[in-house]
Amino acid sequence: MASPDESNRLIRARRAKLDEVRASGGPTYPNRFRVTATAGELRARHGGKTAEEIAAAGENARVAGRIMALRGHGKVLFADLRDRSGPIQLFIRRDALGDAGAATIDRLDLGDIVGAGGPVVKTRTGELSIDVREIELLAKSLRPLPEKWHGLKDVESRFRERHVDLLVNPGVREIFERRAKIVRFIRDFLAARDFIEVETPMMQILPGGATARPFKTYHHALDMPLYLRIAPELYLKRLVVGSFDRVFELNRNFRNEGLSTRHNPEFTMLEFYQAYATYEDLIALTQEMVSECASAVLGTTTIEYQGHAISLAPPWTVLTVAEAIEKHTGIPRETLSDRGRAHQAAREKGVQVKQDDALGRVIAKIVDAAVEPHLIQPTFVIDYPTEVSPLARPRDDDPAVVERFEAFIGALEVANGFSELNDPDEQRRRFIEQVDKRDRDDPDVDAEITEIDEDYVRALEAGMPPTAGEGIGIDRLVMLFTNAASIREVILFPHLRPEVPRPEAPGAVKPETGRAGADSENAKGREAAGPDEAEKTPH
Repeated sequence: MASPDESNRLIRARRAKLDEVRASGGPTYPNRFRVTATAGELRARHGGKTAEEIAAAGENARVAGRIMALRGHGKVLFADLRDRSGPIQLFIRRDALGDAGAATIDRLDLGDIVGAGGPVVKTRTGELSIDVREIELLAKSLRPLPEKWHGLKDVESRFRERHVDLLVNPGVREIFERRAKIVRFIRDFLAARDFIEVETPMMQILPGGATARPFKTYHHALDMPLYLRIAPELYLKRLVVGSFDRVFELNRNFRNEGLSTRHNPEFTMLEFYQAYATYEDLIALTQEMVSECASAVLGTTTIEYQGHAISLAPPWTVLTVAEAIEKHTGIPRETLSDRGRAHQAAREKGVQVKQDDALGRVIAKIVDAAVEPHLIQPTFVIDYPTEVSPLARPRDDDPAVVERFEAFIGALEVANGFSELNDPDEQRRRFIEQVDKRDRDDPDVDAEITEIDEDYVRALEAGMPPTAGEGIGIDRLVMLFTNAASIREVILFPHLRPEVPRPEAPGAVKPETGRAGADSENAKGREAAGPDEAEKTPH
């Protein structure tokens, strides 16, 4: 990129050209130019035609977009204009323009937004072009586009100035176009299966549905603290109680925890619930949804992710927690039935466990640290310990485990689902146990959150039908479908540290300290909050 002095010189030169427009008496940012065609539409109509065929068609078009390249000088100038559909060449001849048009082209710089009109032609080099007969400067780019925007040294700059990243790196725009297609497919997929889309509160009196540090705010009119939601789960299940048998939400969740290549404090997820279904039904539905989404968006069910060819076609592998641990760590299943031996086995595999960790917590940590990195091909890990799944229904044949699964692809957890616990008395007991455990294990999560969600328990007392629910991390799914190594690549405006210390705003709340550092690659939401969470929010 240009040095600060060079950038300042270029900005001054561009401002001088804008001053010339003002001095001429013309509008500096006009808004009367009307487009008749996009570059993509012109390519579709004329791309395969000869110059003679295009001339015979006699189409005149008016296009508008940003100037991305300028070539030539004197009487003839070529410019590459790019609009939302892609590029098209402008063939500009001074003798085809009046004095005003000639003055406009003298003031053009890379990055300027212009409108141009004229006959559609094909040049002698075979390039589809507009033979410009009118041209208007619509918006002056006062800051020059960078000459080089690639390389690791500029990664953070790309995220800070995403608008520039999108302008000079067409592949970035493609990521977010693909993201939009994925979300649109999911909505259509669920709607076709009689699911109804809803919206639930983003500010909650009690943050529930997962164990994580919340963002806290204050509502002055109501004189009460509120929390940005860490999950929509308990509200969606209230809707199931209220007869919404199939319901989903594409939502934003917030976790006041560390950042990493897999975690952003603000993230997007799909959460859905189906009455009269079990986790086995959702396992089948998940395979169907993801594989069909790949076919619709990518045209194939085989993806390339970080050097691995991954087939998303069903059936996916299904392993119990015990089977997955034995297969990928060599720890025998019988070892996992004894807390002392499980602790020892975990330490031997390099898994960090605390001396007072319960057996279920140790097992969950082994899965996180020692099993997950091996789950490249799509795999469901099922039947988690009850003590780390406070909202899930226990298996009838083994109350020590619950009917819960996590789905992994490319060593990423992309989904979490389970048959729901709908026994209000058991739910209240687990809530009490969860609050007690949180106070013991991490009293700094939020000292004020010591209540259980009695309103949710009352909803269960009205009767919730047998139900299964699931959360799918949209950001991680997009990572897989775009071969992105970092979650920041698939979020338009990821959170970053400030470039320089900023003065504290009046009345601002100082950030809390503690927990995982903001740049820690290991600051996973699950690891930061502890693995004893049956959250449906991989993010």
